[in-house]
Amino acid sequence: MSESIAGVRIPDSALAREATELVREAASPLLFDHSRRVYLWGSLRGREQGLDFDPELLYVGAMFHDLGLTERFRRTDQRFEIDGADEARRFLRSHGIASEDADTVWTAIALHTTPEIPLHMAPEIALVTRGVELDVLGIGYDRVSEEERAAVVAAHPRPDFKNRILAALTDGIKDRPDTTFGNVKADVLAHFVPGFVRGDFVDVIKNSAWAE
Repeated sequence: MSESIAGVRIPDSALAREATELVREAASPLLFDHSRRVYLWGSLRGREQGLDFDPELLYVGAMFHDLGLTERFRRTDQRFEIDGADEARRFLRSHGIASEDADTVWTAIALHTTPEIPLHMAPEIALVTRGVELDVLGIGYDRVSEEERAAVVAAHPRPDFKNRILAALTDGIKDRPDTTFGNVKADVLAHFVPGFVRGDFVDVIKNSAWAE
């Protein structure tokens, strides 16, 4: 029998169960609980907005979205979002999921820290971002009822979450500071990595190879 939290059913297919175990093994309890909440918040926001979305694709997008912060899947040559996106696409294609659907999940993960743009794309893409924004930034907090919030947090607690997620982000990106150029994760390194100097878009233009 499939699990239900705050009226949201957790996908119980073989693919979803394997995704759950992969993330449980690779990620810390902090990131596992966060990823499950992202799925639940995204589903609740999707229901509220009347969106027609594929729960299994949304689940994999939510569960894999922070894999790039884990020791197992992190790289140092690209944004952490792409680490998770690449693994999600590989995972889905290896399970026979159509390339179009796998690409949708890839995009959902790759863009989950990019403000606004994902919200104008396919529901699964928009709802991964909605879930992340609610859990990390509190955006849409009042669009979910107090009872729903309580049920989700009871199932997947968030003790000291604000400080712990910032620490996880710092640890996951401190060895690839150049990948934060032009995105919100530069703020994390500016706060927590001594000596970090963020890239400046204006300087890049002025110092390019062009004479004028």
